[in-house]
Amino acid sequence: MSERPTIAKIAEEAGVSVPTVSKVLNGRADVAEATRARIESLIQEYGYRRRSPGTAASPMIDLVFNQLGGEWAMELIRGVEEVARAEGVELVLSECGGALRPRQQWIESVLNRRPLGVIMVFSDLDADQRAQLEARGIPFVVVDPVGDVGDDVPSIGSANWSGGRMATAHLRTLGHTRIAMIGGPIETLCSRQRVDGYTDALRSTGVEVDPSLIRYGNFEVGGAYREALALLRLPDRPTAIFAGSDMQALGVYQAARELGLEVPRDLSVVGYDDLPVAQFVTPALTTVHQPLHQMAELAARVVLDLSRGRTPTALRLDLAVDMRVRDSTAEPRG
Repeated sequence: MSERPTIAKIAEEAGVSVPTVSKVLNGRADVAEATRARIESLIQEYGYRRRSPGTAASPMIDLVFNQLGGEWAMELIRGVEEVARAEGVELVLSECGGALRPRQQWIESVLNRRPLGVIMVFSDLDADQRAQLEARGIPFVVVDPVGDVGDDVPSIGSANWSGGRMATAHLRTLGHTRIAMIGGPIETLCSRQRVDGYTDALRSTGVEVDPSLIRYGNFEVGGAYREALALLRLPDRPTAIFAGSDMQALGVYQAARELGLEVPRDLSVVGYDDLPVAQFVTPALTTVHQPLHQMAELAARVVLDLSRGRTPTALRLDLAVDMRVRDSTAEPRG
């Protein structure tokens, strides 16, 4: 279709009234499911877009997590909230209940609210959900994407491969060769990148990668605790463990204590994120500093720029990480 699609044209094709199409565009629930599906299909087929993205939207940002809770999420919330407050914009928090994609009820509530934009944290949208937001002129940005979001989706992350490599290189510099890795979910991009950095650091320093020393968890304490117990009960146990998050490192601490091992005398531990808790546990945790607050601030600025019709200079931004060496790492005994 050569001319720009209009609501009237979509209504005509769908055999419904213009107000019915408008209800679907605005996320109203009082439309029959079959009618809604037909209208959504035509919106996508014709590539319908609102003429002025964001101009009639509510002054708010939707911030969506796969799971809320803990200091990791709080650091990101603080970063977005700081920008939102300075811009006079409200913040709405949502959670996917641990899933990597929000439920359809969430997308319908967003369409009803019509925020300036959406920030997805450690979660993603399927093709239909993306199309629904795009059709309404609601931009979205992904923070710490779980997979390859594509070249057309703005995303903010950090140098996960470099972080995994520098954490492992730090342990190698201390003389460790039996180094285990407990990553996050294997299906997530940041976890795979950290593990890849770990394996590269081992190989580049002449240490053969032992697959039995690589485990995966869920970035939380409990899963890492169980994996650490299994690793530390091996006949030839590791002398160091690199955990894919600070919370996982706390699980390693607990496992070591239960087995009568002292950190760092018997076991060196490195975390990832540099959450506030890392400085206050005993011993203070050596970790990779991930600039979560800055990542969140940048995501908020990008989504607000997009809502105002400005194109970001780059769609994929990975911020630098660095090591924070504290008291949980030392040379291996003997």
